[in-house]
Amino acid sequence: MAVNSRFPGRRLPRLVRCGFIGEGRPVLDEREARSEEEVLELQSRIRDLEDERTRLERALHRDSPLKPYQIELLKMQRHLEARQIPMMVLFEGRDASGKGGTIRRITRYMNEKRYRVVALGKPTDEQRTQWYFQRYVQNFPTGGEVVLFDRSWYNRAMVEPVFGFCTKKQYRDFLRGVVGFEKDLVRQGMVLVKLYFSVDKSTQAQRFERRRNDPLRQWKLSEIDVQAQEYWDDFTEMKHRMLERTSTGSAPWTIIKSNTKSKARLNAIKVILNAVDYADRNPDLDFRPDSKIVIPGKVELARMDEERDQLGRPRG
Repeated sequence: MAVNSRFPGRRLPRLVRCGFIGEGRPVLDEREARSEEEVLELQSRIRDLEDERTRLERALHRDSPLKPYQIELLKMQRHLEARQIPMMVLFEGRDASGKGGTIRRITRYMNEKRYRVVALGKPTDEQRTQWYFQRYVQNFPTGGEVVLFDRSWYNRAMVEPVFGFCTKKQYRDFLRGVVGFEKDLVRQGMVLVKLYFSVDKSTQAQRFERRRNDPLRQWKLSEIDVQAQEYWDDFTEMKHRMLERTSTGSAPWTIIKSNTKSKARLNAIKVILNAVDYADRNPDLDFRPDSKIVIPGKVELARMDEERDQLGRPRG
């Protein structure tokens, strides 16, 4: 504490304590002093917070068109619960195609007691000895519940064969069995929606680069993601086979073009709402999906076949 030499026991006034005394040396209170480095660091943090606030405000503005449809999702939930109808939505697609962000918008206001998001990791040694579908069945919804699979049993149709995580026999067995498996689910009252998020190669590369450079997103970038661009054509081939073999009348695939995330999210919600004939729909809302964003699986397959023909590649 600074002391007045003329009147011992009295503290110097604040302005004097922080000024020059005696031989001209400054006397500074350490609690009030701020080094230039601390000030610069504080200013940097303020700028980061302002940038984050701006980003969140923009995101909120982009998501504002979703609000009326998020209200409809709550109505749909009540309908399913009242009639004890189970519902599953499968989210498939290439890495960085916008699946996770869409799931978060869908569930943002939903009754958390009546929905679950399931994202299973790689199977354990014990699970590898079981029926392939078993670990997924253990996570199926009960009556009145909605389960959203962030990747599903279709890992065996895409990721596993591309990276050699399954044998050719396991892959063939899956394609032979999955159609009947899903047909039984639908016949027994399950509402099953299968969404494939489709992003082009350059957009995927841009999103990967953002993950590399953003500390808040780096956790999303896995070793598999790093190789996704290298195996682009292999994934395209697996996608074609999957659509050809597993898009059926009872469980069709719906393609969501997701280069523009905001449009993909809105239209994915519309597809989900249209899968359930619930009461009290808002008559002022347009539930029709954008035909440029939402593509039936069979139409996408025909487009891919036409593209193959133009490139001179065999279809089989």
